[in-house]
Amino acid sequence: MFILFGFGRRQKHLGPGATRTCPRCHNTTQWTRMREFRQFTLFFIPVARWNRREFETCGICTAALEV
Repeated sequence: MFILFGFGRRQKHLGPGATRTCPRCHNTTQWTRMREFRQFTLFFIPVARWNRREFETCGICTAALEV
């Protein structure tokens, strides 16, 4: 019997975020809103998702801030 499963972290792009100054690189830019979660798949079908969080990332240095 052959069972194909996977486990990992996924990120989904939700669209543009706020325009703000980055605390890491000190540039003012448009940030990107993202959603991240961990998931378990069975035969490429997501079975379970957990640890969901939303955050915004800097467009220049990719620093992240929780929303």
